[in-house]
Amino acid sequence: MTELSFAARFNQMAEELASQPALSFNQEQLTFDQLNRRGIQMAHYLQSVGVGQDDFVTIAEPNSVEFIVACVACWKLGATPQPVSARLPKLELQAIVDLAQPKLVVGSGVDGWPSIDQGFRLGEDSDERPLPDVVSAAWKAPTSGGSTGRPKLIVSGDPSIWDDVGRGRAELIGSVEGGTMIMPGPMYHNGPFIWAFVSLLAGAHVVLLPRFDAEATLAAVEHHRGTAMYMVPTMMQRICKLAEQDRASYDMSSLQRVFHLAEPCPEWVKQEWIDWLGADVVWELYGGTEGQASTVLSGTEWLEHRGSVGRTVSGEIVIRDEDGNEVPCGETGDVWMRATDRETAPYRYVGAEADSRDGWDCLGDVGWMDSDGYLYLADRRKDMILVGGANIYPAEVEAALNAHAGVQSSAVIGLPDQERGNQVHAIVQPSHGTSINLDELRMFLAERLVSYKIPRSFEFVDEPLRDDAGKVRRSLLREARL
Repeated sequence: MTELSFAARFNQMAEELASQPALSFNQEQLTFDQLNRRGIQMAHYLQSVGVGQDDFVTIAEPNSVEFIVACVACWKLGATPQPVSARLPKLELQAIVDLAQPKLVVGSGVDGWPSIDQGFRLGEDSDERPLPDVVSAAWKAPTSGGSTGRPKLIVSGDPSIWDDVGRGRAELIGSVEGGTMIMPGPMYHNGPFIWAFVSLLAGAHVVLLPRFDAEATLAAVEHHRGTAMYMVPTMMQRICKLAEQDRASYDMSSLQRVFHLAEPCPEWVKQEWIDWLGADVVWELYGGTEGQASTVLSGTEWLEHRGSVGRTVSGEIVIRDEDGNEVPCGETGDVWMRATDRETAPYRYVGAEADSRDGWDCLGDVGWMDSDGYLYLADRRKDMILVGGANIYPAEVEAALNAHAGVQSSAVIGLPDQERGNQVHAIVQPSHGTSINLDELRMFLAERLVSYKIPRSFEFVDEPLRDDAGKVRRSLLREARL
């Protein structure tokens, strides 16, 4: 097994794939040689302001060339990129930086911390002298805690080393040397971060979009002849809701693998994508940023196990009841995971404690296993709504709402009810230019949900309820309405 540091791997590709495209963003394109040079230049600058091996560097850049270059520069110094949203409110960013204690904040000013402005670039004549070969103890440290409002860092237990494990990941997601990965997701999220950089390290061309736009994503696939693409179900739904003639006008024939992850995928969305692109193209992955275990599911398998998120491909997964006892197949319980076949822990938290028991972790998901070992998810335990003694999972209600042609997105929360404890409340963002008839919407839901799951109250809003990574902060939505 040949191992290279990320720093050495970028040097290698700069020699072997020098003139091949590495990164495209808007109208700008960098070859592997140019990306490596930009990374070395920025590394010298970071070093000059005090960044060294195993230091955190908070990166608050939006999707951009600068984001990618800053990460490469970190690995050139053996430092750890710590990505955050460029749109974080000042106090939330401050809280994350106070946790991370980085040597530098890239892309935003934070009181009391050295920083450089968003979009900062060095001149062409900047220092390009070779740097010593070093390895970051942790190759990434993204944040989480969106549902609680309290940030935490999830520091990877994997170093910045390119080896057969990385090559296997690249092969799984469809990224090979000379291939093209279309990336419309926000890079501060774990999924897009992994998919983009594993693709780059494999020698694939990454086409990074500024943000998700349904038609712009399809246009990027056609223009760049994309062979692989990252999706979340929110994106998939928005593409499904394009006018049929608009969607059909783009050539998707180059796509060989589309992976979706990060949130539950409604069955109607999955089926429509399989019908469109083929079961062999549409794949799914389930797992946490923590990396204890994961499942993978091909479209062909999904047709035989509808609703599943796949079988375990790394680590171990079991379903347990509230007392910690493993439950029989088909019975719902908490999803517990543990890493196997590794000497070090897959992650560590900064700012939180793991829900752990005897070496197993629970991330809060609820689900069950079938007799063939396929995992099915209900929702997250903390999002469950208890109504008159019945458990209602918001994801199921949202899937029914989002199937309506006039619904752009939705979020379902529980609000206090004196008689039944809670009532189901739906917050709905109508599609642009659409007016939804509430009686018709209720009839639509009655064809898909048992009566007690149909929301008792509805609210219509103009603003998006989910980000481009498919994430929704239900707890904050609930607090605002209380």
